[in-house]
Amino acid sequence: MTVSTQSFTYVSDLVRTHSAIQINPGKEYLVESRLGPLAREKGLTGPGAVESYVQRYVRGGSSTEVVRVVEAMTTNETSWFRDTAPFTALRQAIVPAFAGAEMRIWSAACSTGQEPYSIAMVLRDAGVQRYSILATDLNATVVERARTGRYSQLEVNRGLPAPMLVRNFRRAGAEWEVDPALRRSLTFEKHNLLTPPPGSGLFDVVFMRNVLIYFDLPTKRSILARLHRRVRPGGFLVLGAAETTVGVDPAWERVDVTQGSIYRLRGGSA
Repeated sequence: MTVSTQSFTYVSDLVRTHSAIQINPGKEYLVESRLGPLAREKGLTGPGAVESYVQRYVRGGSSTEVVRVVEAMTTNETSWFRDTAPFTALRQAIVPAFAGAEMRIWSAACSTGQEPYSIAMVLRDAGVQRYSILATDLNATVVERARTGRYSQLEVNRGLPAPMLVRNFRRAGAEWEVDPALRRSLTFEKHNLLTPPPGSGLFDVVFMRNVLIYFDLPTKRSILARLHRRVRPGGFLVLGAAETTVGVDPAWERVDVTQGSIYRLRGGSA
């Protein structure tokens, strides 16, 4: 590994300051892999490229490079219908709870958009007519990619069943494009989870998967506390398989589903 302890600490502190995400020692390889492309853009190559990039461009105080580093380090893995269980729970437990009422959904940390589009496809197949989905991410670049609704063949091959592809996408040259009618139900915005939830009004369902695992306990509590004011009592919170509100925030109660980490805000019904 060629990135120094000093540079690793600087980058991890930078990311923590701007996003509250913790990058612990032992993840030096992640800094190397994520910042390598940024170093190459500056003409830096070879074993010491990332170290030179951090020293010359990031520690130099360039606000542009700071944003690029934070975005590069906070980009998460994604795929269609990732982990399956949350989407099964959406179809079998969450949608029936609304009995035809309008659903307002927030997909937080949506990356390049596979999650919110997967949600929309489930709702379409379930016959839900009235819904809106707000999808947000800290990384402005991936938000813009998600907004276009265009994906390569390699990307659609990652978890998207063929019947879903046929019903919800159309060819756009060498890429696949989400059906415009489906895309109209989604809005994409840049948003940092350290700030109040975006927009106004109350959400009925929040997907916030595989995000809380990167935060310390006080940060998890502050994020969930901010949700209290923007989720309808009885509204649903969908977390990642390794995440829980138990021991973190008593305002949420676990929903009894066969699989998935599904919680409900106490105090009402959806």
